[in-house]
Amino acid sequence: MKLTDVIRRPIITEKTTILREDGRTIVFQVAIDANKIDIKRAVEELLGSKVESVRTSVAHGKMRRQGRYVGRRSDWKKAYVKLREGEKMPEFLQGA
Repeated sequence: MKLTDVIRRPIITEKTTILREDGRTIVFQVAIDANKIDIKRAVEELLGSKVESVRTSVAHGKMRRQGRYVGRRSDWKKAYVKLREGEKMPEFLQGA
């Protein structure tokens, strides 16, 4: 798996904004089959920041209806990446 396939997008919500206020925690949507080592390597090489720890969780897809038809959204994984002390937050996440 390529490094650019591991990290899908940063997650910007009210909860992640509160986590980002300490200047060290960033939350990303990542590939469902990526492990913590892949995520750490991708963040360090793509963003140029050293990573202290990575926590992951799987968000299960919801059941959705459109009239009488029932479907299911796919599962997805998110990663809470904590940067080392003294590392800077990437520029594109500073104002978000």
